[in-house]
Amino acid sequence: MNDLTSLVDWSRLQFALTAIYHWLFVPLTLGLSVIVAVMETAYYRTKSEKWLAATKFWMTLFGINFAIGVATGLILEFEFGTNWSNYSWFVGDIFGAPLAIEGILAFFMEATFVAVMFFGWNKVSPGFHLASTWLTGIGASISALWILVANAWMQYPAGMEFDPGQMRNVMTDFWALFSPIAVNKFFHAVFSGWALAGVFVIGVSCWMLLKGRNKAFCLLSIKTGGWVGLAGMLLTMYTGDGSAVQVARHQPMKLAAMEGLYHGQKGQGLSVAGWINPDKEWDDDRDQYLFNIEIPCGLSILATHDLDSFVPGIADIINGVSINAEGDTVNTVPYAERIVRGRMAHESLRKYDAARAEGDTSGMEAAKAELAANYPYFGYGYFDSVEQAIPPVGLTYVMFRTMVYLGSFFLLLMAAALFLAYRPEVLERQRWLMWTAVATVPLMWICSQAGWAVAEVGRQPWTVQDLLPTMAAVSDLSTSSVVLTFWIFAAVFTVLLVAEVSIMCRTIAKGSKSDLQKVNA
Repeated sequence: MNDLTSLVDWSRLQFALTAIYHWLFVPLTLGLSVIVAVMETAYYRTKSEKWLAATKFWMTLFGINFAIGVATGLILEFEFGTNWSNYSWFVGDIFGAPLAIEGILAFFMEATFVAVMFFGWNKVSPGFHLASTWLTGIGASISALWILVANAWMQYPAGMEFDPGQMRNVMTDFWALFSPIAVNKFFHAVFSGWALAGVFVIGVSCWMLLKGRNKAFCLLSIKTGGWVGLAGMLLTMYTGDGSAVQVARHQPMKLAAMEGLYHGQKGQGLSVAGWINPDKEWDDDRDQYLFNIEIPCGLSILATHDLDSFVPGIADIINGVSINAEGDTVNTVPYAERIVRGRMAHESLRKYDAARAEGDTSGMEAAKAELAANYPYFGYGYFDSVEQAIPPVGLTYVMFRTMVYLGSFFLLLMAAALFLAYRPEVLERQRWLMWTAVATVPLMWICSQAGWAVAEVGRQPWTVQDLLPTMAAVSDLSTSSVVLTFWIFAAVFTVLLVAEVSIMCRTIAKGSKSDLQKVNA
C-alpha cells in the first residue's frame, strides 16, 4: 500500500506540475487574443496607424505566449495515457471524445488562422486578416471549451453507462457532456483569461509610463485592456456565482471543504477571514476554526441564493444529509454505506466475469443487475474508511479565499486605471498606482492558479466523481520512473518559462519604438 500511495502521489504531482505550467500560458492567450482583435478592429475601421502599431505590439506578445502554451498542452494530454492508463481505459470512450474534437477542430483552426494573423500582413486583404485574428481567438476559446467540458465531466459524470462486458464506461448521450457545470466552468475560465490579460496590459503599459515612454500608446492600451479586463472580471464573478450553486448541488463535499465547514445549519454564514483548525476531525467536537470572521447567511446565499437555506458540512454529508439539485435538504446514502455498496458493486463485477467465463447467461444477467443497483457508489469500494473521501480542507479553504480576495482587488485596480486613463494628467501624478499595477501582474497568475486549485484539490480523492478515485486510476509504473520524469519535466518547463519571460521582457523593453512612435505622433 505504501508503494501504491507513493506512486499515486508522484503521479498526481507530475500531472499538477504540467497543468500549473500550462495554465500560466492559457489564460493570457485567451485574453490577449480578444484585446488584439479589438485593436485590429479599431484599425480596420479607422485606418489609423496608432491602432496598427498597438495591434502588432500586443500580437507579438500573444504569439510568444501562444507557442509555449501549445508545447505544455501536448505533454499534458499525453500524460493521460502514460500515467493514468487505468483512468483512460475506464472512461476513455467518453473523455476521449471532447479531446479528439479539440484536436481536430479547435487546434486545427488555431494553427491555420494564427499563421495568417502573423504572416498575412500585406498578403491578404485587411478584412480577411481581421477575420483571421478573430478566428484565432475564437479557436483558442473553442479549444478551451472542449478541454473544460472534459474536465467538467470528470466532476459531474453523465451521459454514460458501465458495460461490464468491456469493463469500461461507454457514452450514451454526447450532449449530456454540456452540463450546467461544464457551461459555467467554460465561461468562468474564458472570462478570467480576459481579466488576466487586462491586468497584464495595464501593468506593462504602466511600466512604460513610469519609464517615460510612449505615453499615447500606453494610454490607448490601458483603455483597451481595461475595458476588456473589467468586463472579464465582472463576468468572471457572475459565472463564479453560478459555479458555486452547481458545486453546492453536485459536489457538496467540495463546497464544505472550500468553507472549512464540518457542521452546517440554516442561514449558514460565509467565512470571510479565518484559519482552519489543523487538528479537527470530522467526527470530533473540536472547533473547526482557530478564529473566524463571517458574513451572516453568506454561504446559504452563495450556495442556494436563499439566506435561510441549509448548507451541509463535511460531517453532515458523511452521515447522509445533503442538498439535492433543487437546493432542498435531503437524506442521502451515508458514506459508510457507500463503501459497503461500492464493494458489493466490485463483487458483482467479479461474479459477472466468472459467469461469462462459464457461459452462464442467467448468472451474467443477475450480476449485471446487482452491479447497476450499486454502481453509483462504485468508487467508494476502494476506500477503507470514510476519511479517505474527504478532500484537503485547509488547502482548499485558503485557495478559495486567495482567489476571491485577489479577484476583488483586480476589479478595483482595473476600474481605477481605466478611470484615470481618461484623465492622463491625473494618472501621471499617481505613480504609486502605476507601480501597484506593475507589481500586480504576477498576482493575477496566483489568482488564476488558486481557482484551479479549488476546482481540483476540492474534488479529491476523485478522478471521476464517486466512480474512480486516484488510487485506482494510475498506470502500473514504478514510482522511481515517475519521480525521474517529474524532475525532467520540472527542469524543461522551468527553462521554457524562463525563456518565455525573458523574450517577453526584451520585447516589452524594446517596445518596437519605431512603430510605437506612430501612436504618439
